[in-house]
Amino acid sequence: MFPKINEVLHIQIASADEKEEQKEYKSRIADMDHNSFLIEVPMQQENMGSLKRLFLGEELSIFYINEDGVRHYFNTYVTGFEEDVVRLVRIRKPLPEEVSKIQRRSFLRVHASLELALLCEDHTRAVALTEDIGGGGLSIYIDPEIKVQEEQKLKCWLLVPYRNGAIDHVQFEAEVVRVNKLESGRELGMLKFTQITDSERQKVIKFCFERQLDYRMK
Repeated sequence: MFPKINEVLHIQIASADEKEEQKEYKSRIADMDHNSFLIEVPMQQENMGSLKRLFLGEELSIFYINEDGVRHYFNTYVTGFEEDVVRLVRIRKPLPEEVSKIQRRSFLRVHASLELALLCEDHTRAVALTEDIGGGGLSIYIDPEIKVQEEQKLKCWLLVPYRNGAIDHVQFEAEVVRVNKLESGRELGMLKFTQITDSERQKVIKFCFERQLDYRMK
């Protein structure tokens, strides 16, 4: 079921940039242990000389083709790095039931109630709470006094707490993709990141990574 050492992996990376998220990279498994695969630094398919630098916690969607020609898919994330003859990337080894013959591109998202300050296009300011968050965007509860519509552009400041007690502020711009009406009468807005620096996005992914670890420890 699992890919073997030297097997080729086809990788897509969670990104705020839709074009970047559609790019496909190739890598190869150099080693593995009980919890991890160690893979070579991915190389872009379209430009074979272009290596892709990965970051801790970065979310990956991977498929590999077994000897019968069947594609197997799984989602994972970067857990560390190793310096061998070449630099290797350590990624989480999926559980057997997490490997599928059906493509599932849902990247890591975690439920979290975080405070988000919003600046709307009409210069209205508001504060909302998130419902979930991931490397590509987040969902927020929209109270009646907050005028948010689909395709609206927002400037956002997110308060992110970490396990060690530290608190970070993440600044980004987002677009409202969809607004759903809840049974409670409130609305849930789905936002995707449209402008966010790598360093700011890594803060979000770090939080998701820690929250996921907390879930597994319970």
